Formats: sequence, C-alpha cells, structure tokens
Amino acid sequence: MKVTRDMVDQDLRVRYAAGRMVARFFHTRWFALLMFGFTGAILRGRNIRGLVCREQHIPSRNDGSPIRVRLYRPTAAVGPLPVMLYLHGGGYIHGVPEQFGSLIKAFIETEPCIIVAPDYRKAGEAPYPAAFNDCYDTLLWIRDNAASIGGRTDGFIVAGPSAGGGLAAAVSLKATDTGDAKIAFQMPLYPMIDDRQNSASVVGNDAPIWDEGANRLAWSRYLDGVMNVTPYAAAARCTDYSKLPPTITYVGSLEPFRDETKIYVENLRRANIPVEFEVFDGAYHAFEVVVPDAPISKRANRFLMENFQKFARRYFP
Repeated sequence: MKVTRDMVDQDLRVRYAAGRMVARFFHTRWFALLMFGFTGAILRGRNIRGLVCREQHIPSRNDGSPIRVRLYRPTAAVGPLPVMLYLHGGGYIHGVPEQFGSLIKAFIETEPCIIVAPDYRKAGEAPYPAAFNDCYDTLLWIRDNAASIGGRTDGFIVAGPSAGGGLAAAVSLKATDTGDAKIAFQMPLYPMIDDRQNSASVVGNDAPIWDEGANRLAWSRYLDGVMNVTPYAAAARCTDYSKLPPTITYVGSLEPFRDETKIYVENLRRANIPVEFEVFDGAYHAFEVVVPDAPISKRANRFLMENFQKFARRYFP
C-alpha cells in the first residue's frame, strides 16, 4: 500500500516527513539497538506525577531471570481495584514501560485501577519466546499477588499498543487456553500480530513511523531461529477465538497493521466475542502518540477511554 502525504489526515501531516525518516531508520538493526539503549537510559525509572509509582523485580518462571516491573496506582484508592497488565510497544525491539506514562495515567484517571507494566526482554537481548514468557510470567505474578498490592482477584485486564498489543493478544490467548488466569477484557491496540506480512496494508507500505521495511526487520529479529510459529508468537495464527475475552481496539487506515487488526476483530465477532473497534481514516502508526493534540488523536483517545470505562464497570461491577 503506497501512502502519499495527501492520504494522511491533515492534522497529522505535520509529522509526515519526520515520520517517514523514522520509519526508514527502523530498516536498520543499528537504529533499533540505538533506540533500545537510548529509551532505556533516558526513561527507565521515571515516575508519573500524581500517581503512586514503585518498581520491583520478579523472577522468571522459565529461566530465573529477573523481570523489572513498574507498578502504578492512584494516590487515593478505596477498596480492591482492577489490575491491568500493560505491555508497552516498540516493535519487539525497543521501548520501556515509562515511555507510555501519559496513557497509563489516563487509564488510572478514567477508571481507578492498578497497572503492572513489565520491562520485558527485547529481541536484541533474546528472541521469542523471551518477551512472551516475561509478559506471561508477570500475569501469573499478578494473579498470585493481586490481593497484596490492593487489587481484585476475580479477573484481570491485559492491554498494550503495537508489539505490546501483539503480546497482549498472545497472553490473553494462553491464559484462556490454560485457564491460568481469568482475563476480564483485553485492549490490544493496533496490534502487531501477523508475521506473514502478506496483507494489502503491509505490502509496499511506506507510511510514517512504521512501514513494511521496519515491520519485516522487527519480525525477523523477534522470530530469529523460530521454525514453527505458533499463535503465542503471532496471534493472527489463532484458529479458535471462542474463549477469548471481550476486546477494545482501534487502528489507523494507513498503517501496516490495519488489515491484520480488522481480520482479528472479524474473527472475534464471528465467535460472538463483544468487541469495540474503530478505524481512524488517514492515520498512520501510533498517530495519537506522535501528534497527541490533533483532533483525530483526541477522538481516538476518547474512543479508548470511554470504552475502557464502560468495560471496566461492566466486568468489574
């Protein structure tokens, strides 16, 4: 899908040229490594003003490696609160939870909850299944420790954007497959879920921020050495959607993940899973982060928060 400037929402065009440059940089491994080091050095350990923030390390159930997790909660919380597992984005190759402080704070201010966000291993450190295992181990830690951190134990929320959305979908799938934990609902936002990369929205995509070249490099790093790709590695390979939780998601019409997100939603709906879904016309990847004050970004955030509040009150009465 060839993307021209005229196709982009007029309020998002302000970052069109810079966004194209960013996407091209992600075609190279050195830039991914640079971003991994830079974001960690600058943001790791940063707190969110107005929230109670703390950090701890939990053990991996697979190899014993410590998983750094950030915990966020409102300053004046009454009673046990729903707990959300939040998985940050970054194409499986970079990023830290602290990058997404604005969204984390918005969730907590919209509907009081506790958010646990792991700094899962990136593909440059260890390919699949390292990141998935770190995220799933964090879910099991939440299940076992929810009461001690002031959380509800009758169900959990799983959320994340982009690669974090892919991990969220995979974690929800395994949790429902195994019965290890009850997922009340999930929010895999514009999720990175299809390693086959053969849809019309991926092939030839040259949109800002994240394009076909960046996507192919990221998947090659994440699945390095994997011979048999399972739905826990790429959730679009799921064939049974019947046990998956209610879902909130959205996607931009110009980004590579448009088609895989739409197909994922269609499969959920065929399985009679409640879904709230929106496609934002003229939007590229992570548009609401790149140009947060644009009207279309505000509409996307309003869609997300209104539905998050609705689902939180429905599934945590």
